[in-house]
Amino acid sequence: MGSPIGEADARRSLSIASRLAMALTLILALAVAATIYAAYGYGRRAANEAFDRLLQGAALQIAERIFVIEGEIRVDIPVSAFELLSLAKDERVFYRVATPDGTTLTGYDAFPLPEATAIPEQGLTYETTYGGEEVRALVMLRRLAERAVSGDIYVVVAHTMVSRGQLARSVATQAVAVIAGAGLAILVLVLLAMRYALRPLERVQTAILERDPLDLSPFSMQAPHEVSALVAAINRFMGRLDRRVRAMQDYVADSAHQIRTSITALRAHSELALEEEDPQRLKTLHKRIRSRAIGLNRLTDQLLSHALVTHRADTAPLEPLDLRRVAVDAEREFGQLSGNSKARIRLDLPEEPVMVAGDAFSLREAVKNLLNNAQAHGKGPVGLSVRDAAGRRAVIAVTDRGAGLEVADASAIGQRFSIDPNKPESAGLGLAIVREVAEFHNGRIRVARGEGDFTIGLELPLGAPAARERGQHEGHTP
Repeated sequence: MGSPIGEADARRSLSIASRLAMALTLILALAVAATIYAAYGYGRRAANEAFDRLLQGAALQIAERIFVIEGEIRVDIPVSAFELLSLAKDERVFYRVATPDGTTLTGYDAFPLPEATAIPEQGLTYETTYGGEEVRALVMLRRLAERAVSGDIYVVVAHTMVSRGQLARSVATQAVAVIAGAGLAILVLVLLAMRYALRPLERVQTAILERDPLDLSPFSMQAPHEVSALVAAINRFMGRLDRRVRAMQDYVADSAHQIRTSITALRAHSELALEEEDPQRLKTLHKRIRSRAIGLNRLTDQLLSHALVTHRADTAPLEPLDLRRVAVDAEREFGQLSGNSKARIRLDLPEEPVMVAGDAFSLREAVKNLLNNAQAHGKGPVGLSVRDAAGRRAVIAVTDRGAGLEVADASAIGQRFSIDPNKPESAGLGLAIVREVAEFHNGRIRVARGEGDFTIGLELPLGAPAARERGQHEGHTP
């Protein structure tokens, strides 16, 4: 039993050149076969036409020598008629002169007459069997209009068909030789042209094989239009891969640093707590340890959430969604995670559906992070609203009574690990996830300040999925 990898390699072994060569060979073979069949048919018709002229000439000579003498029909078959028929070498010759009622005047009595009653002036040819052999015959009428005798006389001459077949095969053989030679020459020329046309693909293959695995820079090469599209697709893929690799490296480095920092701080506080004897200071250290533990737990959860959102940005399809349903589901999940006493959210939803193209999971994660930030850093009550905006846009936003982000921090919305030092339980990934989801949906983060409130949310395009390529967000980082 072969392995799946071996079977895949076997399927890939058939190259484009081989496929084209097989297809062209099949097409040429069919064309040659059809031409040979047509050539044989032409040779057969040419042979019949040539030998039928001999029969016609002999029949005319015999018909001219039919007389009525003293009320009797006489037939004087000329020697020239047999000499004409003898031009078909190795053929047996038959003849018959008969009245319409079947009475034979001379010749082979049993030779079959044609079934047709209407015979043209130049004669009628037909094929039949006589004496166990296939023969081709020609019948011609000799009309008599004498006082004693009147009516039509059948003049039939025939010979076997061996020479006809030989001539037809000879014509077909010569045609086959010419056609086969021309077909072979055409196939060779087509294969050479195909080889020349596929050279750009070979250059692309060589460039890819010779490229260092760590080199993800784009290819730069002159190529035909069809191949340039392939090169452009490879360059786009490599650009995406390069951005993903660099972003993942930064992400892993930052995550490791943040986890290490949180664990180090937690360990330091725990060691101080072990040495502390003052109850009041020990209680303060316990609070700090608890805050650090909450922050580490939240960091772990958001790292997993961020990884899922980043993965779905490259794999999940955008589907028609009602933002009202997203808001309801996000509010319910957030309430289940936070506890009903803390997660009392005011929903403000329109009566009509607000349809967008999106990924429900990613949008719910973004909204839950906005709600978490509002409760952790803002002031209640916290509201969640969905509405239409100008320019065929939709907004899903969270509002609270806090001061919101400072103006100096507005440009850093979505920056990873932007942690408030006064709140060690913060993981610093909530808005990074929100920004990731906004870019994934061709949207943006929207911030607004009112009288005594702060609103932050996602602004998304309405309607069907926009044409986009996965991961093609310039400057996009996880």
